[in-house]
Amino acid sequence: MKFRRTLAVAALGALAIGCAPPQASNDTSGQSEETTGELRVWLFQEASNAAKEAVVDEAKAEFEKAHDGVTVNVEYLPVDGRASRFNGAFNDKASAPDVAEFGNTDLAGYTASNGFADLTADLGSWPDSKDLVPEVLDTATVDGKTYGIPWYTGTRALYYRTDVFTELGLKPPATLDELTATARQIRAAKPDLYGIAVGGKYQFALLPYIWANGGDVAEQDGETWKATIDSAAARAGLSQYAELISEDICPPAACAQLTGSQSVAAFAGGKAAMTIGGDFNRAAVDAGAVKGKYAVIPLPGKTEGSIAPAFAGGNLLGVFASSKKRTLALDFVQLLGGKTYQEKMFGAMGNMPTFTDVQDRVAADDPFLQPFIETVQSGTRFVPSTPAWTKIDAAGVLPTTVQQVATGQLDVAAATSAAAAEMNEAFGS
Repeated sequence: MKFRRTLAVAALGALAIGCAPPQASNDTSGQSEETTGELRVWLFQEASNAAKEAVVDEAKAEFEKAHDGVTVNVEYLPVDGRASRFNGAFNDKASAPDVAEFGNTDLAGYTASNGFADLTADLGSWPDSKDLVPEVLDTATVDGKTYGIPWYTGTRALYYRTDVFTELGLKPPATLDELTATARQIRAAKPDLYGIAVGGKYQFALLPYIWANGGDVAEQDGETWKATIDSAAARAGLSQYAELISEDICPPAACAQLTGSQSVAAFAGGKAAMTIGGDFNRAAVDAGAVKGKYAVIPLPGKTEGSIAPAFAGGNLLGVFASSKKRTLALDFVQLLGGKTYQEKMFGAMGNMPTFTDVQDRVAADDPFLQPFIETVQSGTRFVPSTPAWTKIDAAGVLPTTVQQVATGQLDVAAATSAAAAEMNEAFGS
């Protein structure tokens, strides 16, 4: 099955979650490049790492066979401990790897530390790059420069209970307004169910509502950012999302504090008729009470036939700026991050590929993926590409705003005005 591929390339970047020190020096000008020896690679350790290791080991063997005198040494890092390891590597070249996997939400902070090499020209001459989903590639880009290959991506769509919809004679919602009405109708008919499980702390479910209504959380003007969460369009989206956290859909007493994982868990446990979940939530849902009783469609937009823009999560593969083996490192990144091994990683881990042709192939074999891939290819969005977002995210500015509106503590104008002021303080604008 072929999906739409948007041609617009948004100027979006990535969020910094790490605590990387600014402007660490990784100047490698004048140093000779090494073409043999050990190539050090850092990858993230998964909860069940064996499947990932098997694919990586295959790539490692292929690479070593093609590069005489080169040994690839792969170290798997715990995700929770990544900040200290990366920060140390940015400041101490001797401890740095040549290649690393890192989250696209960490990129802005890492580039502020001069941590990764600019691969813009390299990817431009790489044949595989023409098939990268443009908006996913944007998550590897800061200030017009690309610092990695998107290794996999993840988006969210609308899960719904087919048994409940059949029993009540309902159709899947075609717009966000219909979703609200449907959720309210289900709650009225089945008071033991949430019409949809969403949470005040579920930021990645909130963002598509803001974007679908034509708003955004902030905009860039030159080198500075300014909050736009208090714009009319953003307020409309936040209000529409907050309406779901109401007594006749998902009661605030239960739902105002729900996170994304808790929202999905409520659906998986049979407590909700719908939820907004990721392709990566499939195993959790199938392990619950609704296995075999659900389907997934793209989260609809404001108008029938449209798809609400989703947040583009995922991880990147990049070359450390301090590496003395830049060419070898880039070759390995393009091998492991290329089409062949992305498809192998999908088979082993279920990671959604970032190439349109590979996405189409895997979706043809697994219909479950179709709504997620259609969502990706219809156009995804990202958060502000500035380290200041770390403070905003850590402070829970957007979740607090949703909770204030949903619980009636503040009206949407007052809540978003306060949020904008807090965000602008972090932006320094």
